[in-house]
Amino acid sequence: MKPILLYLANEDWAFISHRLPMARAAREAGFDVHVATNVNTAADKIRAEGFTLHPIPFRRGRLSPTAALTTMLALRRLERTIKPALIHHSGLQCCVLGSVAALGTATPQVNALTGMGFLFTSSSAVARVLKPIVAAALGILFGREHSVALVQNPDDLGALRAMGISSDRIALIPGSGVDTDALQSLPEPDGAITVGFAGRLLADKGIHALVAAHRLLLQRGLDVRLLIAGEPDPANPASVSLAQAQAWGQEPGITWLGHVDDIVSLWRRSHIAALPSHREGLPKSLLEAAACGRTMVATDAPGCREICIHDRTGLLVPIEDPQALAEAIATLAASPELRGRYGHAARQLVVDKMSDKAVGAATVALYRSVMGKSARTDHE
Repeated sequence: MKPILLYLANEDWAFISHRLPMARAAREAGFDVHVATNVNTAADKIRAEGFTLHPIPFRRGRLSPTAALTTMLALRRLERTIKPALIHHSGLQCCVLGSVAALGTATPQVNALTGMGFLFTSSSAVARVLKPIVAAALGILFGREHSVALVQNPDDLGALRAMGISSDRIALIPGSGVDTDALQSLPEPDGAITVGFAGRLLADKGIHALVAAHRLLLQRGLDVRLLIAGEPDPANPASVSLAQAQAWGQEPGITWLGHVDDIVSLWRRSHIAALPSHREGLPKSLLEAAACGRTMVATDAPGCREICIHDRTGLLVPIEDPQALAEAIATLAASPELRGRYGHAARQLVVDKMSDKAVGAATVALYRSVMGKSARTDHE
């Protein structure tokens, strides 16, 4: 009988977008994959993979004790019913709720942090109050027997160690994996130099700084276009408004595309990928851009600097610095040779270390290691 691996994600589309490569690798390695998530738009895609789907109520963006309790009770009932051999919690909310729901059980858990979330990037009064509380809770929950925290960059690893979690309970795998067979290096498009941005329209993704940088470039008389692929996220306190996104789309040289299903179409139209984020796990948008052979401009921030390596795969700038961002874009816009060299190195980095094959193999090895340690602990 195949061991059941249960993934917990707050949205079905998020599972498809960020967890599919490792889930496929687990399926090929002999796991019976189950997915517990809020069912929205991707149920058919999950079932088409041969995974068992379990609808679970999740409420993003609100600190509701009632909603959290409802979710945790549903998870506890599900886990008692299917008796998974391993649970993979995906994202900060799922890690916290899933870990609390599993209290008192000995089921091995992987708590995957795809970034430290709004609380750890925001300077708001609410975030300042909640951050130490959440940090203390994570230190307790992730430091338990049968639990391993999974991070995507060294900064997040260091943050967890600062919370008191021992190194042997933390694993680092760079990203969620991208399909480097499907995403091939693309020739540069003709016409004006075009910068592409892909991601949710959040303040902490640096979208305001990017629009400001584009305005500076136009003021200098440079014909640089900006493509914005992504939508506001009303459940996130850092989201821009729909009216703001629409207004940007009316500015000279800016096209707001909204949600883009075919991400290759964005990078086919772009010369440069930009993500001036405040903090990431390992951004999928830059991984995909790099796989397509695009050079990058990003912030010298956790997650971003692991894929956008300064003067190797792109250029790094300070956080929330439109002037420096404009200068970096202008430098790349002026040099086809630099863009080509950085783009080639970017793709090679992804192929070597961050492909779906590499990440899938590393993740399955982690699953087996966690289950093996748990089994040994149970027999001691």
